[in-house]
Amino acid sequence: MLFVKEESEDIKIEDTFRVKHEGTEEQTDLMPLKKESQELNIKEDRDQHDFKTGGKSFSCSQTEKTQKRAQKTAIRYNFTCQHCGKSFSRLGNFHCHMRTHTGEKPYTCPQCGMSFTLKETLRMHLKIHTGEKPFTCKLCGKSFVRKSSLKNHMRIHTGEKPYTCSQCGKSFRHKQNLDVHMKIHTEEKPYTCKLCGKGFIRKSNVENHMRTHSGEKPYTCSQCGKCFTHKQNLDIHMRIHTGEKPFTCQQCGKRFTEKANLNVHMRIHTGESPFTCQQCGRRFTQKGNLKKHMNIHTAAALSATEHLFLMD
Repeated sequence: MLFVKEESEDIKIEDTFRVKHEGTEEQTDLMPLKKESQELNIKEDRDQHDFKTGGKSFSCSQTEKTQKRAQKTAIRYNFTCQHCGKSFSRLGNFHCHMRTHTGEKPYTCPQCGMSFTLKETLRMHLKIHTGEKPFTCKLCGKSFVRKSSLKNHMRIHTGEKPYTCSQCGKSFRHKQNLDVHMKIHTEEKPYTCKLCGKGFIRKSNVENHMRTHSGEKPYTCSQCGKCFTHKQNLDIHMRIHTGEKPFTCQQCGKRFTEKANLNVHMRIHTGESPFTCQQCGRRFTQKGNLKKHMNIHTAAALSATEHLFLMD
């Protein structure tokens, strides 16, 4: 087996390693020496199969791998977005982020033509067409395309709301709901209807609102053919056919198809009556009941007016 001598014409390898253990006044020379040593090692590796340092033998392939790992560890890139200032350590992640500004969606579904910014998002979308839902809730049997969707769904059963508003203390199951809620405090409504001027917190809200002008109802029930303006309304409606009631009262165990119905039901246990009649002070658990009650006062007022008219 051939070995390279520890001492070369250009630099002593043993001197290079000695610099690490010497005083601070020599530390500034460490990087130039290390670089020269690496260059020397690379040069020698091309000519020899093995080399020996400090009594240990290393193969050429091991040395190259070690040097590559060292180079990767030493080099830290920082790619910063000029639009929003966000930084990335990987160029690939930086390119993906830039698509949020350019609007580029290079990954297209061959089934429906819908395009996506990320390849992973397209992969998840394709499960809609295949019907694949590998993640199933053990409590209610509902299945999901994504594991994260199942995790979020579980909060319906546990009641967990980990995201809390720092302004009013209101809690939310999902971070995006908290982000939208915060705009209530800032009064930010960046999305405006061009037809009536109404402002909205979310872009999706203005898109849904436009259907009130167009009369569009793009979501159709596959069971009975009923159409809906919003997808969430279709999702709630489908529970009539499936019998699903995902919202459960922790006090008595009664189940509901909608969260709003559960919230109203909870007032039976808490005794809360948030809707008050301005005429007589009577309180109600539901806004609909207050409206019905107001008809009593309206009818009485009309009757009094008619009586005065007859008196005249």
